[in-house]
Amino acid sequence: MEMIADILLVAGALGAGFYCFILARRLTRFTDLENGVGGAVAVLSAQVDDLSKTLTQAQQSAGDSSKSLGELTERAEDVARRLELLVASMHDLPQASTAPPSTAPDNADPVFVRHPRN
Repeated sequence: MEMIADILLVAGALGAGFYCFILARRLTRFTDLENGVGGAVAVLSAQVDDLSKTLTQAQQSAGDSSKSLGELTERAEDVARRLELLVASMHDLPQASTAPPSTAPDNADPVFVRHPRN
């Protein structure tokens, strides 16, 4: 009886070893860096790194654009203040009551001249 128990124990151990061998092979195929999920994870990791760099550059560019826009807004406000002062000073000037004299005579009709032929 003891011999049968030993044989069954050895058979169970061999079956468990064979099962572990099969699982190990499947796991190496699963984590293969070229074809398996490991490759997909590696590609996704590289894409995440690229996106992080791109995001950092975009944030820097947005910051620079914001500063530039702020400076341009300040300049535009200064110019608007100057224009308001100019318009206000134009209202203070006396208006001319007479129209500027025209250089053309009142009865100026078109004149046509015939040139002699050679």
